[in-house]
Amino acid sequence: MAFGTGRRANRLAVIAGTIRLASGVSFLVAPEAANRLWGDVEDSGPTASLLLRSMGYRDALIGGLLLWSGLRGAPSTAGWFLASAGADGADLLGGIANHDRMTTQQQVRGLGGAAVGIAVGVLGATGAAQRSISAAA
Repeated sequence: MAFGTGRRANRLAVIAGTIRLASGVSFLVAPEAANRLWGDVEDSGPTASLLLRSMGYRDALIGGLLLWSGLRGAPSTAGWFLASAGADGADLLGGIANHDRMTTQQQVRGLGGAAVGIAVGVLGATGAAQRSISAAA
């Protein structure tokens, strides 16, 4: 049961939201360390740090709202899954544009992670929409 709403929590939304929220917080708290985790080996400088923190805010916001809607079993969960997929789609496009400047490790982590995130977002949105349709019927 999800917070007294009469609906069941969406486990995939809770898991995906928790991961995205934690990733976002890591980029806010320690952007350089989080950036190294994703494959960068050197100090990125102040401009990159600003962008890393911006990505952290984005991921923390989307992850938190996906987690919250998943815990509540809310109909809006499908939309937050799509927002998550869209964020990963933007990351994938940015990664493709810089593919030739990335190490193999960065390509695997960055592009592969974004591709997995898109798949989870689309599949999660599809499942959440089907749950909403079933609940309404």
